[in-house]
Amino acid sequence: MATPYSVQTFDEVTSTQDLAASMANSGPVLVVAGRQMAGRGRSGSQWLNAERAMAASLAFVPHWPRKDWSLIPLVAGLAAAEVVGPECRLKWPNDLLIDATKVGGVLSEASGDLVITGCGLNLYWPDRPPGIAAIYPDDPGPLRHIDLARHWADALLNRLARGPGAWGRDDYVSRSATLGSLISWEPRGEGTAIDIGDDGALVVMTAEGEVRLTAGSVRHVRSEPLSRGLLSQPRASTTPKTTQSD
Repeated sequence: MATPYSVQTFDEVTSTQDLAASMANSGPVLVVAGRQMAGRGRSGSQWLNAERAMAASLAFVPHWPRKDWSLIPLVAGLAAAEVVGPECRLKWPNDLLIDATKVGGVLSEASGDLVITGCGLNLYWPDRPPGIAAIYPDDPGPLRHIDLARHWADALLNRLARGPGAWGRDDYVSRSATLGSLISWEPRGEGTAIDIGDDGALVVMTAEGEVRLTAGSVRHVRSEPLSRGLLSQPRASTTPKTTQSD
């Protein structure tokens, strides 16, 4: 059974990441909001808010060895893709795509023994900017983000319960939108993505030979052609509603 966690829901927050970290003293907590005012993405990227969005962060203490924590963002992305549906693909290391356009992303941070993993999804966005996608063509209603967040947290914790040796590499590969693509990355590099390692590294064939990229060693990975969307992610403005999940 996955680790039980409490659920705190808000209409609007500043950052689900920060809020979840501050609420985790009494145990694992999932913070969920429909709108985030000062969210952040990987490398400090800003998020735009969709008309309907899911911003969620799960704070917990992993039972994995610390050396394997670098796999958690990939597991979180895989769990999110499963919740979104079979059409959702993964751009390494942390983007969620539908029809090659970004609909979501994940962000994992650590503070001592605590890991805070966030997921942002565009649910419905009729007047979205070019290059940005949403999951639903019609408004799914004001509570859909809470259901999705709980399904995502459950899927993530269930996968983590299997241990780092069974984190889901084959499932990740089957959903990869990066493998087989010519990619470039910062600070500087270019090659063809050929595999995902057991440790979550992206294996790339370059003119100089095979290299392995880890999420912490590069700032951005770009595939051709891919459109990059910006999302929302979570400020506490109301008293949260608390439930228990097990």
